[in-house]
This record gives sequence, C-alpha cells and structure tokens, in this order.
Amino acid sequence: MSALPDPVWPVVVLAIIQAGDAVMCVKPVPFIARCFEDVNWPRRYWWIMPPLKFAAAAGLILGIWLPYLAAVTCAALVLYFLVAIAMHIAARDFGRNLFLNATAMLLICVAVGVYSFMT
Repeated sequence: MSALPDPVWPVVVLAIIQAGDAVMCVKPVPFIARCFEDVNWPRRYWWIMPPLKFAAAAGLILGIWLPYLAAVTCAALVLYFLVAIAMHIAARDFGRNLFLNATAMLLICVAVGVYSFMT
C-alpha cells in the first residue's frame, strides 16, 4: 500500500463527487430526501450529511500531500457505503437508491482505493 495516491486523478474525481453530493445534501434535493426517507434515516440527523461529505472531500484532497490521509478517507467511504447498503437492505429498499447510488458509489470507492493505493 502506498502512502500517497498514485495516480492522483481518481482521488480528485472521488473528492469532486463527494463535494457535489455534500452540496446536494445541504438542502436535500428530492431524490436524496427520498433516499433518506426510504431507509428511515431520521430527519433530525440529515444535517450531519453535508459536513461528513465535505470532510470526506477535504480528506481526499489533503491526502494528496499528507501520507495515508486519502487512503484512510477512501477506506472510510467504503465503510460508509457498506453501511448505506445495509440500511437499504434492512429497509427493503431494493430499487434505484440501492443499486445505482449506494452500490455504484461503493464500487467507485473500492476502485479508487485499489487503483490509487494498491497498485
């Protein structure tokens, strides 16, 4: 495992995705609000998502220069999306949110981790 990402571009792309997701969660756009509701994520905790996602984007970008930070952030995102998938399964939400959003993001995070830190 390398301490710094190589290549860097997948980490930057993942950071941009996370930042965009964070912006969409500030006042959740309809499909995100519906996703939160479908997995029974309490509305009183919705405010946590934007700072969490902005922190992930920041960790990925800062990790370009700080050893292991991007790798740890990428691993944390893998765990985040595993939990998200578990929540969709527990809520019996087997539609677009599970397969297109959570599963696709899990695969992207795993791919970035393998490509940028393990090759």
